[in-house]
Amino acid sequence: MTARDLVMRYGWNSTAYQILNPGILHWFDPGGLAVVGYVRKDGYLLAAGAPVCAPEDLQTVVGGFERFAREQGCRVCYVCAAGRLRDLLDESPRHCVVAVGAEPVWDPARWPDIVRRRRSLRAQLHRALNKGVRIGEIAPRDAVDDPEFRCVLAEWLACRRLPPLHFMVEPEVLRGVVDDRIVLAARRGGRLIAYLVASPIAARRGYLIEEVARSPESPNGTSELLIDAAMRRFADEGSGHVVMVTMGLVALSGDHLTRNPAWLRTLMFVARAHANRFYNFRGLEHFRTKMDPCRWEPVYFISNEKRFSVAALYAIGGAFSGISPLRAIWLGVMKGVADEIRGLGRRMQLS
Repeated sequence: MTARDLVMRYGWNSTAYQILNPGILHWFDPGGLAVVGYVRKDGYLLAAGAPVCAPEDLQTVVGGFERFAREQGCRVCYVCAAGRLRDLLDESPRHCVVAVGAEPVWDPARWPDIVRRRRSLRAQLHRALNKGVRIGEIAPRDAVDDPEFRCVLAEWLACRRLPPLHFMVEPEVLRGVVDDRIVLAARRGGRLIAYLVASPIAARRGYLIEEVARSPESPNGTSELLIDAAMRRFADEGSGHVVMVTMGLVALSGDHLTRNPAWLRTLMFVARAHANRFYNFRGLEHFRTKMDPCRWEPVYFISNEKRFSVAALYAIGGAFSGISPLRAIWLGVMKGVADEIRGLGRRMQLS
């Protein structure tokens, strides 16, 4: 079976389909009925989520993958794993579990009620509609080579403080496997201004809204309009066929963070308090909270070491940034300084 076959049969983690994105390596168990998507970084094999396999095989597959890692001289860390793997390994003396945040979950059948209850959400939807934004579905393969999609992605990435992230937040999702993804396009006056990509969570009858990319020229409410269209699309996909939708991890959110080691709690507190210039933790949490999710599910880092280490955290940061985490922060700081200088220049011209 191919990685895609296994993901579409056993994918339970919300990030399961993301192991088909560019840059992810695959380890298959000897029987060919399980796959782990991973990257190698700084002495760790960093698994994207959890192994993709039948639930009853999870412990055996974990053991096999970790033996493979030892043969490579590496430790293992499962990045953004969900509750099922945490329940399996939480009491293991050879593993440590730390919470990294939580992901909101919706039942798409309840979405119309949420819109009716949330006046601020309705206002955003009306704002985009009144500006002439219209949403349509497009075949994923048509989006792959469409220069408009490339342009919107480039504009979106150019507005971000940090260099483009990779691994499990790969912006080039349309360069991976797209067979089972859903792509919605937002257009204004016939011109593409934003798009949404969703990937299936097959074993849970759900979808992950994996990416919402928008041009700086898109009106306020465009992202909400894309999400609204996606939720209604999922609700109409057969009678109760799709029962859960998530927008993915909100880092540093949730009560489970209080159980982490003191040094890690301190780092997370500092990041949440002072790093919003580069990654808007609180803004992202507020954006998703205002859409009234049914629940929040904790997300974890799980490494095969007695205590979660700075080395594991550094390796994870390097996998996401694609470069040294310290260099990524430095580049973000320098971009922020350049933006401030440009903003000051504009203000001086207007005064």
